[in-house]
Amino acid sequence: MLAIKLAAVAAWLVSGLACVDSTRFNGPTCEVPAPVPYSGDAVIPSTDTATPGPYLWKNVVIKGGGFVTGIIMSPVLPGLVFARTDVGGAYRYDPAGRRWMAITDWVGHNDSNLLGIESIAADPVDPNRVYLAAGMYLTAGNGSILSSTDMGQTWARNDISAPMGGNADGRSMGERLAIDPNLTSILYFGSRTSGLWTSTDFAQTWTKVSGFPKTSTGTEYGLTFVVFDPSSGSPGSPTPAIYVGVQGDTGTGLYRTSDAGTTWEEVAETVAGPTSGMMPHHAVPDRCGNLYLVYNNGPGPNSITSSAIWQYSMTSGDWTNRNIPGASGFGFGGIAADAASPGTFILTTIDHWGFDEIYRTTNGGQSIPTWDTIGSAATRDVAGATWILGHPPILKTPGWMGDVEIDPFDPAHALYITGGGIWSSYDVTAADTGASTHWTFEDDGLEETVVSDLASPPTGAPLLSAVGDISGFRHDDLDVSPPGGMFDGFVNTTSLDFAEAAPDIFARVGSNGGSYSTDGGTTWTPFATAPAASQGSGSIAVSADGTTFLWAPQVPRGATTKPLPSLSRDRGATWTAVGPAAGAPAPGAQVAADRVNPSKFYASDGTGMYVSTDGGATFAKAAAIPSGRPRVVFGIEGDVWVATDSKSNPGLFHSQDSAATFTQTTVNGVPLVNSAGAVGFGMAAPGQSYPAVYLAGSVAGVWGTYRSDDVGVTWQRIDDPQHQFGWLHCLTGDQRQYGRVYLGTGGRGILYGDPR
Repeated sequence: MLAIKLAAVAAWLVSGLACVDSTRFNGPTCEVPAPVPYSGDAVIPSTDTATPGPYLWKNVVIKGGGFVTGIIMSPVLPGLVFARTDVGGAYRYDPAGRRWMAITDWVGHNDSNLLGIESIAADPVDPNRVYLAAGMYLTAGNGSILSSTDMGQTWARNDISAPMGGNADGRSMGERLAIDPNLTSILYFGSRTSGLWTSTDFAQTWTKVSGFPKTSTGTEYGLTFVVFDPSSGSPGSPTPAIYVGVQGDTGTGLYRTSDAGTTWEEVAETVAGPTSGMMPHHAVPDRCGNLYLVYNNGPGPNSITSSAIWQYSMTSGDWTNRNIPGASGFGFGGIAADAASPGTFILTTIDHWGFDEIYRTTNGGQSIPTWDTIGSAATRDVAGATWILGHPPILKTPGWMGDVEIDPFDPAHALYITGGGIWSSYDVTAADTGASTHWTFEDDGLEETVVSDLASPPTGAPLLSAVGDISGFRHDDLDVSPPGGMFDGFVNTTSLDFAEAAPDIFARVGSNGGSYSTDGGTTWTPFATAPAASQGSGSIAVSADGTTFLWAPQVPRGATTKPLPSLSRDRGATWTAVGPAAGAPAPGAQVAADRVNPSKFYASDGTGMYVSTDGGATFAKAAAIPSGRPRVVFGIEGDVWVATDSKSNPGLFHSQDSAATFTQTTVNGVPLVNSAGAVGFGMAAPGQSYPAVYLAGSVAGVWGTYRSDDVGVTWQRIDDPQHQFGWLHCLTGDQRQYGRVYLGTGGRGILYGDPR
């Protein structure tokens, strides 16, 4: 552990604490009492209290895998912690089971934008109340403020005329949503593009703060945090002093009201203030009259090259530069203050990439504070999530450490976020004696991967997956993160397939190439070559006997030379382009193999369906149907389904003649399936010969997840109002267990469901 002795000029966090120099700040004394736990009726749920539906749903265990953008700890109830993610919704921690529980699985397909969580606010008086600012993309229209009075078991949706960017740059800033600690019916929300908003009725209605001077900053970062100074007021009345961070090119970027939001002004500099081009990311009060602010020259989580730490006295108005000497070329992510011990802080770096660091001090009030760099010297436990180690298995930089929190009831307990999940320590105070701290990847229950493809072969592992950012997995046990970790070779896997008659043979493609396996996905061999002009990704199909791979690479944006669908009969050693002269579909087609006849392939390019009967050498256009991925039934030659949500002709289309014709099930002449996102197949129901068909789509106007045991004539909805999991990218049934289905989500990982 390296103890950094900072010079007096770099005593950057708390050298001006009121408890150290009250004559300078004239603020309250720093005899700060320990937080008082809530004495009312509040029990952190440890079970799913939703009404049971027709299926029991569980995550296929990976642990983590996505960007957790913020951690929010209740200041009044020990153990109550919330986490927000960029595309996977929100979670509440279960301290009894030491696991995370998803609290936004009720969000369905049509509202999936709500699974990008911009901010969370935990009530500072009543721990039963919690709020989410929900909206994934600014281009998706206005977000919503979700309110709960039971710790997130149920939610009310409240309108606000402000787009949100839970998955936009700057998503680890904050918190943008805040509750007045003196009058908790009042909330403020700092939006990215629409100014400052307030509610006086527990978030039911929202009004734009007309007096706030910044409606739009010309960027998508806008207002970055809202912080109340509770000492400026008293319980039962609105807090007079409120601070708002604003992205800007000049000035401090810190705005203040002293009259409970009626008038606002930018806080002036008293010395050479925050550098031009910097934007405030986080602000934390020390309860002694000071704010500590993290500034960076970019929004994060990438492209930050310089940073600054500033101390602002809320009583005197003085600014003090607290930069760490030599800390340059990267940014600072989160900063946390010990609730009962002024002078104790934890700070994380962001966009460091050598190895993101964690700084901690307990004597920030001294003239020369002592800082420990506890991150690089820490002992770490991946807790079974061996995918973190990569190939070869080496623990690399955690990355994207945009937020850190200290437990207000246990100063030894801290958590920080990364692009892959949450790390926690229960002994950060060990640094006081020079000992190493211990950190655990504490992500049981927190599943945030984006899934692009799934395969459940008739033998071998029950499930293989194609996953964004962390490649994909072979799951021999659905309830254990695979001990072998993620697939090797490339970061994003976009498509995978296996040979139905030789299911040990797999192929997959992704961000920078492709590979094959002859042992059911246990080990992989990179393709020796790739199709001409290919930059990877796209769609791949494996013939039923495993002798032929058909790969349609993704068409790079703006590419002048587009990679053609290509076939290989030597497992990727060579590729032969299948171009227009061979009747092939256009570049970028979605391809599939017949599950019985090894000479048949299918492809859809948006203009129609194409079929090859000579192993992919030539194609012929067979049917003009809406664009959609062909999905082929196992055990029956020429049986193809297409799920599509195209605006022109959406629905579920079925062919039993090798794509020569397609039909839809109709009721009184109206298609029963109005729109469809994905279709897959599993073991037939008892007494049936045709496989069970699973659908993510709209049946008779109601979107959900469905199963049909009679070739799509009738459908049973198998999800329920509290378990919808947002947008489903793909799904497949299990060929060996009737009723089991696997769901590939757009941010909640992989789910598997069994009938109750």
